[in-house]
Amino acid sequence: MQMQNIPFGVTDWSTIEPTEHKGETGVALWRTCFFGPDDNRMRVRMVEYSAGYRADHWCSKGHILLCLEGELETTLEDGRVFTLTPGTSYQVADNAEAHQSYTERGAKLFIVD
Repeated sequence: MQMQNIPFGVTDWSTIEPTEHKGETGVALWRTCFFGPDDNRMRVRMVEYSAGYRADHWCSKGHILLCLEGELETTLEDGRVFTLTPGTSYQVADNAEAHQSYTERGAKLFIVD
């Protein structure tokens, strides 16, 4: 990833209107910004998952995730399970290892993809 043509800026996430994304169970609220030119656009999100949220799909998109609050369990297609707690992160490349997320009590994440 090349971070190009992005001028310095400050983001006040509380001013960004959230969009609702239903999971298999629960809901995720995304506050989303896009940076850079269209051919190399970077999506940056603050995501809040409700208690009991389970993704309705296996995701193959690459991400860098940082857990800010709560706890997020991520299962890989091969059965491995990883748990993020505040201050921990994971990173995965596009089309590398499909993953699915679940949170029992809710979580807040900062995500770059």
